[in-house]
Amino acid sequence: MGKELLLEIGTEEIPAAFLPKALRDLEEIARGELAANRIRHGEIRTMGTPRRLFLTADDLAEQQEDQVIEKLGPAARVAFDEQGNPSRAAVGFARGQNLDIAELERVTTEKGEYLCARKKILGEATEGLLPAILTKVITGIPFRKSMRWSDQEFRFARPIHWILALFDGRIVPFRIANIESGNTSRGHRFMSPDSFPVGSREEYLTGTRNRFVIVDPRERKEIIREETRKAAATVGGRVLPSEELLETVTFLTEYPTVVCGNFDREYLKLPQEVLITTMISHQKYFPVVDDRGALLPHFITINNTLARDPAVVKRGNEKVIRARLSDARFFFEADRKIPLDRRVADLKKVVFHTLLGTSHEKVMRFRKLAAWIANRVDPTLAGRVDRAALLAKTDLDTQMVGEFAELQGIMGREYALLAGEDPVVAQAIHEHYLPTAAGGDLPETSEGAIVSIADKTDSICGFFGVELIPTGTADPYALRRQALGVINIILAKRYSFSLGSLIDESLAILGPLLKRPSDETKTAVLEFFKGRFENQLISQGRPYDVVDAILATGIDSLVAADDKIRAMADFKSHSDFQPLAIAFKRVVNIIRGFQNGAVDPALLSGPEEKNLHEAFLKIRETVLTHISGGDYSAVLFDLARLREPVDAFFEAVLVMAEDEKVRFNRLSLLEEISTLFHDVADFSRIVTESQG
Repeated sequence: MGKELLLEIGTEEIPAAFLPKALRDLEEIARGELAANRIRHGEIRTMGTPRRLFLTADDLAEQQEDQVIEKLGPAARVAFDEQGNPSRAAVGFARGQNLDIAELERVTTEKGEYLCARKKILGEATEGLLPAILTKVITGIPFRKSMRWSDQEFRFARPIHWILALFDGRIVPFRIANIESGNTSRGHRFMSPDSFPVGSREEYLTGTRNRFVIVDPRERKEIIREETRKAAATVGGRVLPSEELLETVTFLTEYPTVVCGNFDREYLKLPQEVLITTMISHQKYFPVVDDRGALLPHFITINNTLARDPAVVKRGNEKVIRARLSDARFFFEADRKIPLDRRVADLKKVVFHTLLGTSHEKVMRFRKLAAWIANRVDPTLAGRVDRAALLAKTDLDTQMVGEFAELQGIMGREYALLAGEDPVVAQAIHEHYLPTAAGGDLPETSEGAIVSIADKTDSICGFFGVELIPTGTADPYALRRQALGVINIILAKRYSFSLGSLIDESLAILGPLLKRPSDETKTAVLEFFKGRFENQLISQGRPYDVVDAILATGIDSLVAADDKIRAMADFKSHSDFQPLAIAFKRVVNIIRGFQNGAVDPALLSGPEEKNLHEAFLKIRETVLTHISGGDYSAVLFDLARLREPVDAFFEAVLVMAEDEKVRFNRLSLLEEISTLFHDVADFSRIVTESQG
């Protein structure tokens, strides 16, 4: 039976956003270090609060596992002479391994019989290894931002105040920065700040709980969920769900308590999103709604202490929210005095980017691009698309968005409706920002979808054109998210316009702003879109070789590429798939490097050669018809009919004939077949059974 390991890193308050990942990293690093040191263990768990990261491991072995190291020496035939005496090679090998000749073994490998030195390294005591292991665990936790304190060179998310490290109840001695590990923990900073001794996990969890610390974030989350539900019920409502807020307040507290407060009903006249943003984003309050989802004049706040007088806490939070909502109402009323169309010119004072001009210039660019898209999607949308594009960024000039940046687009919609704009235009103003996150909502209106594509494409082409391209670790302008947004909107709306032409148009509009050649920029942008599309498809579980085969033929039509991938993924389970892919690879391999010529039917000889040509001509017409109709399942079944004629051709016909004209004619036939296949996919990229 193994022993128990406890580790607690006590700190200043770590930001809530850092903690979930830090706990995952703590477990992963600990698991890796124990494995690297050959120390068996049972379950590893991590927990934490703003002031502590805690790890516990069950059944830790008291000793490393023994290790057997094998090293091959010289071949047996050169290690001994005919009389069986060891050669200098064998003697030297044994001496180098600190073994006697008699201790060497013979092993049989694929290359023959060799001498082998086997050495058993006895495992060390775990207790002696843990100081170095736990030091690596703590110092290895990565944070997006870290800091130094006092005169220490060591960096951590926040200054460390204590370290609890126990193995089987005994202190694991080590030092990090100026902190010595020990056997004490601490309670809640305000309600029970003194340290207390710990001898086991049970003592630790009991001791922290008795001192107003609930270490397990899952338990804190459920407490908050249940207590907010009860509090909302007391005022006849329910909590507006927000898992993100729930996660945040879970990691802002060690001992969560709930207070329900109120605000004046007059503030309910503000747009609902303003109230929700004020409460959730700025105050970390839970809004309360009725059964229909309408806001009630109540909120719920989570405290990190047990209030002596909840009424005082309630009044304090009500005072804060009243001030915030009063400001919001002032901004809202002031903004309404200036119609959005009068704010367009003011965007000339707002810099989008120093290399790409003002927000006004950006609007004028994607307004033109949106018109180009509308004319290809549905010309009847052009008027509303143009109006939505013109007004899309005007709320950036409002006081409300200046104070609450999260409301951009939302306030544009609200102010447009109040000004009497077409409701579809107002909705498109909001929707052109969508999606705001991976997997987020997409625009519902066609107008919103078109303006969104235009805005995002202008940004992507613009930043690529001035050589501000995302790197492996940095994407400051969120171009990856915007590219995925364009892809997903096009797929959802099934827009069939050319992606390459869209990029050409955007680059033409950007014109003199580009710092690199237009064709070079287009190639880079297309490759960027391809990479985003490929990653998304594979993450959705599409077969990687199918994705590779389809995208190798281009992504000019995203809808067609997606349809091809769906059809081929389904067709892959068909009995004809593997033979078809193998047949195509035979075609590709033999014509590699060949420059295409026209097939001369008069030079075709033998039934197999003529049959293949006739089968190809018959199938080509139906394939092209089905491609134009987007029926790629039918295309694949059509192509499958070529498999037998191709196989028969290769069995009976010598492609590389001595007669140059015959050879050229046969290669031309195979090249035409290859081109037809390539209209669907590059089948040479498909992994066939023979490839494993």
